[in-house]
Amino acid sequence: MHILSSGQILAAFLWASNAHASPDPSKPHDFDVLKYVNPLIGTINGGHAFAGASLPFGMAKSVADVNSKEERQGGFASDNSDITGFSHMHDSGTGGAASLGNFPIFAQTGCPGDEINNCKFTKVDRASRRINGSVEARPGYFAITLNTSIHTEMTVTNHTSLYRFTFPTNETSNATYPNQTTHALPLSPLILVDLSDLPDSRIKGSIAVDPTSGRITGNGTFTPSFGIGSYSSYFCADFSGAAIRDTGVWMNNRAGSEPKHLSVAADGVNSPPLPAGAWTQFHAPTSKNEILVRVGLSFISEAKACQNAELEIPDFGFDKTLQAAEDAWRSKLSVVNIDATGVSDDIQTVFWSGMYKSMISPQDYTGENKLWDSSEPYYDSYYCIWDSFRSVHPLLTIVDPTSQTRMIRSLIDIYRHEGKLPDCRMSFCKGLTQGGSNADIVLADSYLKNITEGVDWATGYEAVVSDAEDEPLNWSVEGRGGLNSWKNLHYIPTDDFDPYGFGPFTRSISRTVEYAYDDFCIAEMAKGMNKIADAEKYLERSEYWKNMYNPHQKSHIDGKDTNFVGFLQPRYLNGTWGYQDPILCSPLYNFTSCYLSPGGHETYEGSSWLYTFFVPQDMASLILTLGGPETFIKRLTYLHSYPDLLYLGDEQAFLPVFQYHYGGRPALSAVQAHTYIPSQFNNTFNGIPGNEDSGAMGSFSSLAMMGLWPVSGQDVYLITPPFFKEVNITNGQTV
Repeated sequence: MHILSSGQILAAFLWASNAHASPDPSKPHDFDVLKYVNPLIGTINGGHAFAGASLPFGMAKSVADVNSKEERQGGFASDNSDITGFSHMHDSGTGGAASLGNFPIFAQTGCPGDEINNCKFTKVDRASRRINGSVEARPGYFAITLNTSIHTEMTVTNHTSLYRFTFPTNETSNATYPNQTTHALPLSPLILVDLSDLPDSRIKGSIAVDPTSGRITGNGTFTPSFGIGSYSSYFCADFSGAAIRDTGVWMNNRAGSEPKHLSVAADGVNSPPLPAGAWTQFHAPTSKNEILVRVGLSFISEAKACQNAELEIPDFGFDKTLQAAEDAWRSKLSVVNIDATGVSDDIQTVFWSGMYKSMISPQDYTGENKLWDSSEPYYDSYYCIWDSFRSVHPLLTIVDPTSQTRMIRSLIDIYRHEGKLPDCRMSFCKGLTQGGSNADIVLADSYLKNITEGVDWATGYEAVVSDAEDEPLNWSVEGRGGLNSWKNLHYIPTDDFDPYGFGPFTRSISRTVEYAYDDFCIAEMAKGMNKIADAEKYLERSEYWKNMYNPHQKSHIDGKDTNFVGFLQPRYLNGTWGYQDPILCSPLYNFTSCYLSPGGHETYEGSSWLYTFFVPQDMASLILTLGGPETFIKRLTYLHSYPDLLYLGDEQAFLPVFQYHYGGRPALSAVQAHTYIPSQFNNTFNGIPGNEDSGAMGSFSSLAMMGLWPVSGQDVYLITPPFFKEVNITNGQTV
């Protein structure tokens, strides 16, 4: 079997970096990696990938926002939905409700009849069609032209978005609004800011405009899309390129030059909240019919938002800012080199786009955390670790250990101040836990792979032990539930009695197998720290998955026996078996009923067919339990080959692609990888099988194409033939 440790992998990389110190003759001299990145992959059919301008792990993320509730989670979608504005912060690839998208701006060439109230202010009224073929997306840059005849470009620094609006060149222009009525417009541009976010979650807010400079500042309090609590954010918008003509505020569909500020609050009636904002109107632009808008962002204050903007983009230099963003991406991606001889441009684009999407989130909010004082880094938008522990973080330990180190320090610092590690976190809020306490796996994975610089591993170990031993009151957002049953019954009962905390009493099967693997990863850390008693205790707990395995359970599909026996099944407090059809929660049977809800089932976003394979801590025992290597291989092939039994759009399906290694058939792992890429991972708008999930899909494709699958939480890599003649990785740990 081709199963290697990180030490062997590191040795291989060391050899590669030394052996190829000279320029790679297979790479054209004019090679630009950014030409092989397509941010629009995964921007329809639920991919929800962020397509806009961002720095690696940057806070500012600018893109055009669409009005489709089904596709707006990443802001933009490559469908026919209308554009409602351009906002400055986004998450990437999340499911469920949209998040962020705070304080969108929108430009209009002028107001019909030169009357301010003839301009369009609300999202519904101002929604505009895009011009087909006008979208351009590349790392650090996004552009689009609307049927208002305005061309909009954007780029970013870490905390600031910069927009360049190019207005029609003629003295008057026509604009076509959603009702398809065409109006003649004077060239007197109006740019508004909207006190809203993508999910319309605003609780309260305020906004003000300076009549002399046109500067618009404001703040709002919003709710997270997949968590509890609320957060406040702040902005500071400045303009360049045209003289100020007038300023004011607007509410609902009416606007006025006075007053110059307003505040809004929840009224208990209007849902979504009543639209409101501010506007600045200009005389005709002085050069190239362009107006630039610089939007500074902060989670601290409006003053900090203005300071961020002034420090990061002092002169409104769009091209210079864009160049810096592109250089940042080239630097991040340059640690990987491939010999792409004989490989199509589309396949190369899938690879590099996956690498790129792996570096969008988590987001570096260091210096913007007002919840506590700390000298440690702070990263946010861990959205969610249940997705990212399997591929994103293991990839970063290889290609960007510096960023991974900062993320580990951030997670440990969250534990110091919040009392628990997060499984999901966004906008400084606690996010919902989908299964186990999966930050335990991320910490163990980094510990085993020598992520050490500045990391307080003593506190890190304390944090993972807290997850294993101490049940929090609200285990729906941190830690684990049912720990009394876990420690005494050695499984999570489907009818669990848990008076020590509260959360959704579902997912007893998937929580059991995830808790078992979490404990194995803690045992690995304990062993490395010479905590022998702890290592033995948690290693014993890692075997508790066996207590949910019913050796007599059969599976029928369409009334036919699959001829495989033995599946994970629900179990009651009294030890008797319950029943969940092994195909339930697969696309074959009630797939969408298995989300995080009170009515969810005993497995989460996947079937018992799938979860029965999740024993990465003891594959030898699993193979024997399922009938030996031959039967194991047959069952695994059935999982992959029976239509709609396995859905690769959820991350639990990643590991089974490579589990043929454990049955002694690594070539079949390669067959599966080369089947899914490019059939489900390809260079199209629909080029991923599910939500992008903050880089999970992208990192899967990149790792698979490198021929290197890390078993997260272990010092183990499953090796397959790469998609390229050669892959070289060079970073601070390999030179």
